[in-house]
Amino acid sequence: MAAFESLSNRLQSVFSKLRGKGKVSEDDVNEAMREVRLALLEADVNFKVVKDFIAKVKEQAIGLEVSKSFTPGMVIIDIVNKELTQLMGGTQAKLAKANKPPTVIMMVGLQGAGKTTTSGKLARLLQKGNHKPLLVACDIYRPAAIKQLQVLGEQIGAPVFSMGDQTSPVDIAKSGLQHAKENGNDYIIFDTAGRLHIDEELMNELKLIHANVKPDEVLLVVDAMTGQDAVNVAQSFHEQLELTGVVLTKLDGDTRGGAALSVKAVTGQPIKFAAMGEKIDSLEPFHPERMASRILGMGDMLSLIEKAQAGIDADKAAEMERKMRTAEFTFDDFLEQMEQVRKLGPLDQIMDMLPGMNKMKGGMKDLKVDEKQLGRIEAIVRSMTKEEKQKPELLNHSRRKRVAAGSGTTIVEVNRLIKQFDDMRKMMKQFSSMMGPKGPKGKKGMKGLKGMLGRNMKFPF
Repeated sequence: MAAFESLSNRLQSVFSKLRGKGKVSEDDVNEAMREVRLALLEADVNFKVVKDFIAKVKEQAIGLEVSKSFTPGMVIIDIVNKELTQLMGGTQAKLAKANKPPTVIMMVGLQGAGKTTTSGKLARLLQKGNHKPLLVACDIYRPAAIKQLQVLGEQIGAPVFSMGDQTSPVDIAKSGLQHAKENGNDYIIFDTAGRLHIDEELMNELKLIHANVKPDEVLLVVDAMTGQDAVNVAQSFHEQLELTGVVLTKLDGDTRGGAALSVKAVTGQPIKFAAMGEKIDSLEPFHPERMASRILGMGDMLSLIEKAQAGIDADKAAEMERKMRTAEFTFDDFLEQMEQVRKLGPLDQIMDMLPGMNKMKGGMKDLKVDEKQLGRIEAIVRSMTKEEKQKPELLNHSRRKRVAAGSGTTIVEVNRLIKQFDDMRKMMKQFSSMMGPKGPKGKKGMKGLKGMLGRNMKFPF
């Protein structure tokens, strides 16, 4: 979660000083709040928002009655967590659903914010919920905007309504709405035109579309990398169009995260979705409480579990676990496992959801996975014959030379992968044999387990 990395590190540094204290004085609170204020301002959070946030936390923290089971430091962290959650909207704001289909969604924003791509991502997200969205190309000004939406529609198998670039966007919108009603689409997404900056002509066109299609949702797409400017844009759009929500794009990029922490307080409208990557499946519902936990280093296990449930086949996972226990795990299984893990998304984002991972030595930078290296490993395995994948012991020197040549790698890399794979299978078998129904079998099992965990094992994934 690069968007909050700097802020997250600063806040956790502040609270690590409070955690160990049996008592927290008013001076401790004031000092901590000064640091929090600076951290939020550096993250490009709106000044007035920061001022109100600090006042609320201080009001609750000073003179606090603390339960015997908690330290005052822990309670202050809890207050900040709750206030951060409230700052970003309190609870998840769900997408509207019209009483009579279709539900009409207008996507608005400046040029370059990612409206067209986000429209495609939102359609994909709706498809996962068994909905039938229709995409409507209302941007007749930007070169290739219509084509881009059509390509996205083809990619996900969603229909795209277009009347070319010679018809007015208002007429396209009206015809698109009629098309959705006639074809049983329960959601309709209007990809409207943007400008490099807010102007009267843009707003008038959007107001006309709004008046004719009467949207259930007006979602402003803002680039999180623009920081405080994104909040100013949101305020301007809201004053003229009455937004119902915000979609933050590029939240996985190198940004300070100020927009996410300011936009709800400034516009009164919630962040409904966040794009955490470039892939068509990367749009996620925005959960304020989960985001607050991640900022404070508490992880986000709920999102991780949801990703796993959506991306991993439970039956395949159970079969894989059985094969590992019985040392039947083959290179075919290894390839399948790599695919399952990749479905969850970039590994650094996955690790970021685990509580305390940011405290590991070197931070998240050390946990980046080299996708090229994964590609080389995959190429090696795919260069093996079906029999070799099932029985790695068949891979003698001449076969390994052939695999290296076929995969564009060296025999050293092939040898290393086979050795690591063999070590992993042996370890899994040992681990399984030591584990009885209630854990390790006696002292012998425990000793073996400790010895095994102490080894400096290196795996190819």
